[in-house]
Amino acid sequence: MKVGLRSTETFLAVSVLAALLLFTWQAEAQQSISSSLGVVPYPSKGQSTKTQSSDEGECYTWAKKQTGIDPVATASSPTKQEGPAVGGGERVRGAARGAAGGALIGAVAGDAGKGAAIGAVGGTMVGGHRARQNKAAKEQQAEQNKTATLQQFNKAFGACMEGRGYTIK
Repeated sequence: MKVGLRSTETFLAVSVLAALLLFTWQAEAQQSISSSLGVVPYPSKGQSTKTQSSDEGECYTWAKKQTGIDPVATASSPTKQEGPAVGGGERVRGAARGAAGGALIGAVAGDAGKGAAIGAVGGTMVGGHRARQNKAAKEQQAEQNKTATLQQFNKAFGACMEGRGYTIK
């Protein structure tokens, strides 16, 4: 009989622990919409936590529909480009310019081929520098666009929450 009782006690203990974990997770999820957006709604008409959670969920859905913006997808989209800065043709153009300039200097010095080779190497390095600068500028622009998109969503979310009697900061 003791073996059956211990199994029941263990099952009960595990069930209570699971219920506590679920409750904790749900409590965090209720607060996560506004806090994850960086919006702070104050229930100026005395709304309960349950009402606020419901209003946040409805306003999130409404703002997503009105703006066409999914803040979760937007926030998780990368703005950094992985790998080397290639694809813009800066290195090739730099090599061509360097080779042409090197050939002219080399012709004056007596060896146009050697001058072209040296110029091509230098031009490739300059082109690589330009490629890195262009990549950084594109990444910065993508980050600014992402921020502006999230601000647009937050504005719609805030407008909805204000319409339901919350003060937004």
